[in-house]
Amino acid sequence: MSYLANQQVLILKEGSNRNRGKDAQRSNISAARIVSEVVKTTLGPRGMDKMLVDSLGDVTVTSDGATVLDELDVQHPAAKMLVEIAKTQDDEVGDGTTSVVVLAGELLKRAELLLDKGLHPTVINAGFKKAAEKAREILNELGKPVDLKDTETLRKIAVTAMRGKSLGGATEHFASIAVDAVNHVIEKRGDAFSADIENIQLVKKEGKSLLDTELIKGVIVDKEVVHPGMPKRIEKAKIALLDTPLEIEKTEFSAEIKISNPQQMQSFLDEETKLMKDMVEKIKKSGANVVLCQKGIDEVAQSFMAKNGILAARRIKKSDIEKLSRATGARIITNLEDIRSADLGFAGLVEERKVGDDKMVFIEDAKDPKSVSILIRAGLERLVDEAERALKDALSVIIDVVKKNKIVAGGGAIEIELAKRIRDLAPKIGGREQLAIEAFADSLESIPRTLSDNAGLEQIDILVALRAAHENKGLWSGINVHTGEVSDMWKEGVLEPVKVKEHAIGSAVEVASMILRIDDVIAAAKPPPPPKGGPPPE
Repeated sequence: MSYLANQQVLILKEGSNRNRGKDAQRSNISAARIVSEVVKTTLGPRGMDKMLVDSLGDVTVTSDGATVLDELDVQHPAAKMLVEIAKTQDDEVGDGTTSVVVLAGELLKRAELLLDKGLHPTVINAGFKKAAEKAREILNELGKPVDLKDTETLRKIAVTAMRGKSLGGATEHFASIAVDAVNHVIEKRGDAFSADIENIQLVKKEGKSLLDTELIKGVIVDKEVVHPGMPKRIEKAKIALLDTPLEIEKTEFSAEIKISNPQQMQSFLDEETKLMKDMVEKIKKSGANVVLCQKGIDEVAQSFMAKNGILAARRIKKSDIEKLSRATGARIITNLEDIRSADLGFAGLVEERKVGDDKMVFIEDAKDPKSVSILIRAGLERLVDEAERALKDALSVIIDVVKKNKIVAGGGAIEIELAKRIRDLAPKIGGREQLAIEAFADSLESIPRTLSDNAGLEQIDILVALRAAHENKGLWSGINVHTGEVSDMWKEGVLEPVKVKEHAIGSAVEVASMILRIDDVIAAAKPPPPPKGGPPPE
């Protein structure tokens, strides 16, 4: 093969780019750390907001880590991995999105220092993995169970999740609504309790203030009553949920009807009217006085319903029909021939109300609603959006506690305690992995350091004070960012679910390990840009 020695051999397509070894690792670590730095300043009650303007000029103002990263048009593949991990954290547990990105960034920063000292990425990853497993054990050991009927503790957990959002004095109000909403949708499955955020409908409307946000023990349908002659309010409503159109179905094949005189035409129309009347009669006979239909309702059927005092709304989303079924106990009917009084649901009140510029139908005061709605109000569109994000965080953390009934104190308290105990583990492991385990412990301290930094406090002084407090058995000692002092976070009511912390640590280690294992980045050539002025003439 010596004849090829002085010839260039092309394996990759021309224009492809390749980074190898330490260059690839440094590039990936730098990109991921930049993403971490972007969201770092949003962490904690004193965190700052980001204003994000998209290519169309739409503005989003938020301190929610997942939303910030979702709005950023990130190009670097390693940076995209951090965006994905934040999204996963948000989808799985609904909170801790900023923490997971900050922690991942710090793990990579410490790992880079270890790489410079000659440690192999595999050794670093092994150390990180052992430390993460130990952290999970300690979290489950220190976590305290909560009585799900203890609304005061659940409210504190919700308030902790919403601190830092732009809710001001409405935070307590939102926390009470979130606890009440989750309590309605809790179900017992075997020996365990469960709750699904999908059963809590969030409806946003501009107007009024945040304090006018309310919980509806039922469902809000963003439709109006179909006929002006229908009643707009019905008490003690018996509700029929239809997944079938109240219309004459068109035939699927071509047909011609020959009509030779006006009487035949009239009898044809009369037959259609009779069919509609029969449909409405079946509904009336079942005892229903409210009809909520997923499909269309013919104008003739609307008229007959109005005469019979039946309130109706049409073209309701499938997801809303399912929520209505859970809230009212009604069975979804797919064939009018099957409608029976036993299939009807019940609500204390069904009423059309004007909310802002729109009319909506409220189905509320159900006997035992397993699906509820929250009507979110605020004066600004962006404040309504931020209120929705805050409420989702609050609902998610309460549901996390329902699914895994253990909580710990926040404010950096649990991270300092974990760091202390993991440092004690490091010498027992020994070898080179000891350095990675110590680096993991240092990384955990990035959370209290960032909290103090964002509050304008001296992070070194705070960190020294926190370490001293934990050495003196101050298990739940954390940072009170409002006073700048170290205090007992459990007594302060700063509480977080173990599930959120567990998932954040696990996800941060996974993404850091994946980035560290990459030693070769091969990027395909980018396609040439289209010529200016459109395609060339043929």
